[in-house]
Amino acid sequence: MTRKSQLALFIAALLPTNALANTIEGVVLNNQGKVVTNATVEVEGSDITAVTDASGKFVITDLKSGLKELHITAPGYAHLHRDITFSDDKSQSITFNLERSPIEVIDIEATPIHMSAMESSSPVSVLSGEQLRRQQAATLGDSLEKLPGVNTNFHAKVASTPIIRGLSGPRVLITQNGLDVSDVSRVGPDHSVASEASTAKKIEVLRGPATLFYGSGAIGGVVNVVDNRVPTDSTTRGEWNLEHNSVDNQKVASFNATTGTDSLAFYADAFWREADDYEIPVAAEFAHNDHNHEEHSGDYTVANSNEESDGFTLGTSYLFDQGFVGIAVEQFNRQYGIPGHTHGGEDEHSDDEENVYADLEQTKVQLLGEYNLDNKWLNKINLRAGFTDYEHAEIEHGAVGTTFENETNELRVDLMHNPFAQWNGGLSFHYKHSDVEAQGSEAFTPPSQTQSFAIALMEERHFGDFLVQLGGRVERVTIDADNVLLPNIDAHAHDENVDHEHSHEEHTDIIRVFDVEQEFTPVSLSTGVVWDFAPSYNLGLSVSRSERAPSASELLSFGPHIGTATYEVGALFDIHEDGHFGLSEQALDLETANNIDLTFRKTQGDIGFILNAFYNQVDNYYYQIDTGLYAESGHDHGDEHNHDHGDEHDHSSELPVYLFKTDDVILHGFEAQFAWQLTDEFKVDLFSDYVRARLKDGGDLPRTPPLRFGTEFSYQTNKLSAHLHVTRYQEQDRTAPEETATNGYTMLDASVSYDLSVLNQDVSVYLRGTNLTDTEARVHSSFLKNIAPRPGRSFALGIRGYF
Repeated sequence: MTRKSQLALFIAALLPTNALANTIEGVVLNNQGKVVTNATVEVEGSDITAVTDASGKFVITDLKSGLKELHITAPGYAHLHRDITFSDDKSQSITFNLERSPIEVIDIEATPIHMSAMESSSPVSVLSGEQLRRQQAATLGDSLEKLPGVNTNFHAKVASTPIIRGLSGPRVLITQNGLDVSDVSRVGPDHSVASEASTAKKIEVLRGPATLFYGSGAIGGVVNVVDNRVPTDSTTRGEWNLEHNSVDNQKVASFNATTGTDSLAFYADAFWREADDYEIPVAAEFAHNDHNHEEHSGDYTVANSNEESDGFTLGTSYLFDQGFVGIAVEQFNRQYGIPGHTHGGEDEHSDDEENVYADLEQTKVQLLGEYNLDNKWLNKINLRAGFTDYEHAEIEHGAVGTTFENETNELRVDLMHNPFAQWNGGLSFHYKHSDVEAQGSEAFTPPSQTQSFAIALMEERHFGDFLVQLGGRVERVTIDADNVLLPNIDAHAHDENVDHEHSHEEHTDIIRVFDVEQEFTPVSLSTGVVWDFAPSYNLGLSVSRSERAPSASELLSFGPHIGTATYEVGALFDIHEDGHFGLSEQALDLETANNIDLTFRKTQGDIGFILNAFYNQVDNYYYQIDTGLYAESGHDHGDEHNHDHGDEHDHSSELPVYLFKTDDVILHGFEAQFAWQLTDEFKVDLFSDYVRARLKDGGDLPRTPPLRFGTEFSYQTNKLSAHLHVTRYQEQDRTAPEETATNGYTMLDASVSYDLSVLNQDVSVYLRGTNLTDTEARVHSSFLKNIAPRPGRSFALGIRGYF
């Protein structure tokens, strides 16, 4: 119980009722009449909160007159909303009864208005607590792939980004505490996300367009990694972890801690991870026997899939009655191999320096603040500002071959108003400037600057059993590049009977250089309604129209891309009648998504479920097509036949030319989640998701995740926690041209942990097993599925402590 609540209870006991102005006191109980401790009672649209004590009691004072909406939450229970009208010099006593929810309901911090999995019109998911620690992996996409509607583009365990409903790359924004992570992971699948799950307190996922909150780069969804790097309180607490994994000899150590005084708060975290090349099932090696696999002591591994990462964060805040302001500095370092890519040498493994690997460094500064006002119009101002200096070097032959740099400045200010005609919400102003530069032999995108400024309005209101959420955003995006290259490359088909060497000498020294200035004005609109049509049930409908400005890499690329083993050409260019590339005559338009979400939920009781269906028509969708041509890579790539581009010829120094084009596409599918709390200890979860991604005029989009379904059995007591997770991935035979089908497979995972007290500290010892049946599993959405299947059977042993 907080000191403020204790003081308020003491005053309430001493003074007569009529001496207390606008006070509410009460108790929170469950449906069996037992008290609920640590429940939070919040006045909606403000920072006024109270937490129940050991008797389930709470007190809130200093409330203004008028209608107030109270929001009551507690772990393991469904959220409760209650409207109460206050008049001057009155106090009220009330009892709240919470119903159990087998699906955990957590408010997300990624949006300025209230959203959770059971209450918002747009679908959201949150990974936190023990579930986050069970599922955290070295890469972000692999950490999130068990969430409904979220898959991974699994890049041989060294890199991965989330795929949300079949969309990824520049359409899914990854943020840290609401600010762009500002790496180059959205440019290529071999670029790792510069964010760490082991020190995060939760990860939030907004499925479907989230452009209202984050801009056009979030047309497919948002992943927000939340940590406490800028602390909002000074309570002393922390967590540490040590783990070892057998499949790649991975060793992990991490910690985070918060402490402080009444007015100052301090935070620190750090992590370290080191892993060797990971082992794969022997059956997978026999199926694809090539030089990208090595044998060590009888085990087969994916060559060049090792990694080493470390980082630390220091943060501090000044706490005052009206809010807080604080700053944090993070240093993030990662070195990892890029499997499937080795340059030069007949024996690709005779010299470690011949392996291509990435060296990533990032320095991030975040300034966060919140100020609560006693103002007629405004009640809160949220401030987020960030500066990121990112560098990603690709090392070949022991020297830097290509360097990617990204320097980003970002500012977000949310002005939240007092309830106006019972509407809650506010205005958001957002500015971001990114300076991206690539230099070296495989710098396929020229240096460019992208700047955006936006204003957004978000509002919500309850009308009896209906919650209405509205929003709109207008954005101005400019892309400037003053050194765009147009080489006159010798692009040819492999069946052409020409002297390519002569043609190469004749044309590749002719390079046109010109400036590009593009301006776009994306506009996004969204409306949603949630209808509590019966006790414990609701229906949600969300309709949105979102626009996206194309990224610099989609427009300006022209060169070999090591991560995808392709020669990429941006939408600014096209193939002319003479067979050479020139400027495209097609207008560069905004990508527009028209999205509908329909949700049916059972929110409380021993059985809960979330059923969601979506339909998304994206006009002017930017994607890559195989031109059927090949171009000189500038390197001796000895392994391109292992990539899923369908090339059966031996042209080791050539890459297939892929051109960015636009077309209208349709994505539709569903997500289903059931939970049944059989007893206080035993729970069963069922889930399934599916997305169909196709061109409107016929044809399939590449690397679309297949239908999957599965179940999790959980047993939990005060000391013991055990989980058995089974997931079935169906065959994916809906493929794009030159793309191969992928067989289905079943993954079996299990974990068990036991809590104990050591030296007055809570400690958890755990054992986690993954792919227990040692199944050959190839991820259809991966560029490396033919050479890098999922890891084989593995066991992780660890110990985690809390203080």
